[in-house]
Amino acid sequence: MKRTFMEALINRRSYYRINNQSKVSDREIVEMIDSVVLNMPSAFNVQASRLVLLLGRQHEEFWTIVKEVLQGVVAPDKFDRTREKIDRSFAAGHGTVLFYEDSSLIDAQKRSMPLYADKFDEFSTQTSAMHQFAVWTQLEDMGFGASLQHYNPLIDERVAQRWMINPAWLLKAQMPFGCPLEKPAERTHNLPMEQRRLVFD
Repeated sequence: MKRTFMEALINRRSYYRINNQSKVSDREIVEMIDSVVLNMPSAFNVQASRLVLLLGRQHEEFWTIVKEVLQGVVAPDKFDRTREKIDRSFAAGHGTVLFYEDSSLIDAQKRSMPLYADKFDEFSTQTSAMHQFAVWTQLEDMGFGASLQHYNPLIDERVAQRWMINPAWLLKAQMPFGCPLEKPAERTHNLPMEQRRLVFD
């Protein structure tokens, strides 16, 4: 759609009713992911963020794994509702982006810069968040609806085994996406701007 950055920012929302259709080619999605990875900043340029894109049957298998794991921890009388939510929303989409951070690089930074050692995990979280925000906003601009999910760490081991993920990679979030089937909920703002932003001039 090629909105301005601010237009894309305003339009980025959480979509929970999506389907597996796409208005762009999978190659364009890969190119967008690559561009985000190449252009996101990171503290001390450590570049520890790792993204995994699952499409088609790989995407479907991922959500099957999530359901299998959750069935072992969710109360039986509540699991049907959980399964329905996943099937109607996340699994019904076109793909899923997995966001990881390479802990081996973060640990190396801690050793090489001990003065900041207690901060590098926080820096890593901030960098991952920037990747998540950028991908989310770009997916929105490509005509997709997406949401950010956090089934980690429950699913980490199964997912790592299935896709042979480097053990040093730590899963931070999952982003299912697809064409929206309904409008998202209206934004809510609980506090006036004066309590959220200060200006000194």
